[in-house]
Amino acid sequence: MMINRLNRFAIYTAIVLLLSACEKSQQANIAEQRSPSAAPNVIVLDSVFDMPGLDRKRKVRIYLPPNYDSETDYYPVLYMHDAQNLFDDATSYAGEWRVDETLNKLSETNGLKLIVIGIDNGEDKRMTELSAWDNDDFGKGEGQQYLSFIVDVVKPYVDTHYRTKADIKNTGIMGSSMGGLISHYGIYARPDVFSKAGIYSPSYWYSQDVFTFTQDNPLPKSAKLDFLVGTEEGGDMVSGMEKMVSLIESQGHPSTKLRSKIVQGAKHNEGFWASEFEQTVLWLFSE
Repeated sequence: MMINRLNRFAIYTAIVLLLSACEKSQQANIAEQRSPSAAPNVIVLDSVFDMPGLDRKRKVRIYLPPNYDSETDYYPVLYMHDAQNLFDDATSYAGEWRVDETLNKLSETNGLKLIVIGIDNGEDKRMTELSAWDNDDFGKGEGQQYLSFIVDVVKPYVDTHYRTKADIKNTGIMGSSMGGLISHYGIYARPDVFSKAGIYSPSYWYSQDVFTFTQDNPLPKSAKLDFLVGTEEGGDMVSGMEKMVSLIESQGHPSTKLRSKIVQGAKHNEGFWASEFEQTVLWLFSE
């Protein structure tokens, strides 16, 4: 048991060190001559939002469907984390998800049009912000405050300033790694706000309390959950996701509203998550 704990800690400490290199990586962008790759319909809001209860500020990035300015339609909304890595290679520290390119294509080929709200991560605060539970190695969880920031600060702003379908049916949450953990918490803590979640490579290793929380708070049968993990992500990633999916299935959640996928050879990185994003959003936002 102690050896497994030490192995998990070594793996995820390495992940934390990678994330802490974010700022240095961004500063090196000019030297590396990395050009911005975000599509023109990605907006970085001028306003930097206060985060109540955390004494921090946060930047928000928004993807709008093609021709948003010339249309009058209202659109579903997907809230995502680690926004530096969603749209732009120049701001990413480990590659980007190509969310904008993928959705621009799907707008033409499948008629799927979404608004995506990307919340920048807190860099050295990322681990605690993206967990609602404490961890002996990383500290006190701040996920409740982070989720409240999305629901009570960012969402009202977005729904006021953009043409959103603000109801539960048309609102989703999605992320990877610690972003997968907070997305899981988000839909379970606020099923009155989110009806769908993309939960990629979720960090269930961070706290066993997530299983208790899930057991005690079964979702409405209409909620849609899409789980993803790769076999080469290390640690307990595969077994953790399998355990969670089995728990949710045991609660009688409809099989038509629950998907899980284990990809052989896939590693813990943005390239993997980007390759699966299209199929996830098509399924989550299908009728």
